[in-house]
Amino acid sequence: MDRGQQHGGLGPRHDSSSRVQKPESAADRMAALKARVAAAVGGAKAKGGLNTPLHPALADLNAPVKPGDSLRSSLGQRPTPDSARNTKGKPGGFPSTSHDGPRVNPYIDTSNNVPAGKARESRQLIFNQKGKYIQQANALRRQAALEDMKRRIAEQARKAGLEEDRAVEKAFVVEEPPELEWWDEGLIDGKDYSGIPQSLKITTPDSIVTLYIQHPVAIEPPQDKLAPTPKPMYLTPKEQQKLRRQRRMMELKEKQAKIRLGLEPAPPPKVKKSNLMRVLGEEAVKDPTAVEARVNREIAARFDKHMQANEERKLTKEEQHEKLAANQAKDAAKGIHMVVFKIGSLVNGQHRYKININATQNGLSGVCIMHPKFNLVIVEGGEHSINNYKKLMLRRIDWTESLPSRERDTAASASSALAAAAPGSSSTGGNGTAGAREWLKGEDEHGQLKDLSANRCVLVFEGEIKAPAFKKWGSKVCETDGEAREFLGQRKMDNFWTQAKNTPL
Repeated sequence: MDRGQQHGGLGPRHDSSSRVQKPESAADRMAALKARVAAAVGGAKAKGGLNTPLHPALADLNAPVKPGDSLRSSLGQRPTPDSARNTKGKPGGFPSTSHDGPRVNPYIDTSNNVPAGKARESRQLIFNQKGKYIQQANALRRQAALEDMKRRIAEQARKAGLEEDRAVEKAFVVEEPPELEWWDEGLIDGKDYSGIPQSLKITTPDSIVTLYIQHPVAIEPPQDKLAPTPKPMYLTPKEQQKLRRQRRMMELKEKQAKIRLGLEPAPPPKVKKSNLMRVLGEEAVKDPTAVEARVNREIAARFDKHMQANEERKLTKEEQHEKLAANQAKDAAKGIHMVVFKIGSLVNGQHRYKININATQNGLSGVCIMHPKFNLVIVEGGEHSINNYKKLMLRRIDWTESLPSRERDTAASASSALAAAAPGSSSTGGNGTAGAREWLKGEDEHGQLKDLSANRCVLVFEGEIKAPAFKKWGSKVCETDGEAREFLGQRKMDNFWTQAKNTPL
């Protein structure tokens, strides 16, 4: 039985009619190929899809094939490497001649007579390994996820205050001493102290220690300008009365001498109710009512003259401010003092007002940093002003007093909340955000006054500094420890925040 019959007609048929006889020569194979192409394109002059003409290499498919032509040369393909070596220098690697005459390469433009370059050499295909780009994409995704996780952890740590603890640990790390101090570099031959005493450069010719004596320029000690001026010796009350009596006697004698010489007119008698009868005499007896009225007018005139003289000597407000500023500047010229206070809570608006107004009136500079956990006040100025401010912070203010927030503070908080809720507004940081005002209010979320019975103010630091770090007085609201440390770090005072944080209230 035939194999096609065994499979029920589904397999290929192998009868004599369905078999295709293979051509026995190259000419027969070429003829069969051209017949198949001609049948597909509908002849040598048929058009391609979308009315596109045939490729130039297929234009002469119906040309008769000669017995000497090979299959590759008949199709217009490139020659083999052996033939390309024989036709080196020919454009495109096509043979310029064949058995039936010269052939024209359809891919070369000979209109401009541009010489052709080297023949294009075939390159091997380089395949990427399976999963290469998938691994790169996974690596990028892991890196992005790691960066996102770091950002979230840093944000949570900043909110929880862990970042501040790490910064505190770094702040207390002590640096290792150098192998050779800078003041010993000119006295030791080497980079460390291991070669002492052989490496000492004291008696050598290149030593900085010589027989000559250098006398430095004498400068005034800086503490002399800070010394207080000597106060005058105090006198007893009897001594003061004696000096006043002698001074007034000398002034009276000088005035009498001028009156005798006619340089000044004699003053009218000073009539009082006690010497009325003795000075006026008969006139007072004749009309005592008129004399009494006259004496009263003279007394009122003398009083008005006295008050007018006092008003003339009195300084105006501008002159008072100038005098106060001059005294404060003179006090600051003797030395700049600094005090640092730690306050538990500043929810009472009167406390904040007293802190700010007293610092301004005393001509002090510094900052009041308000934080949800505690508040830090840094003040710098003259000694007299600093002493007044210390009395205010440590004695005069009652830090346990709790008062409700004023209406304008509540309105400011409401407007800040609206501004924070508006599109494009930020809800963190700054002095006017709603979040910063919530813990500065005098009432809690239930509307009750906050308990300030444990609120205190302690002195963290007191000392003298070389120059002021702040130009004027101001206040700063910091939501996190990082913001406060960054603000103080600009003036190299971040150590005060660490010291205040470790100081108990």
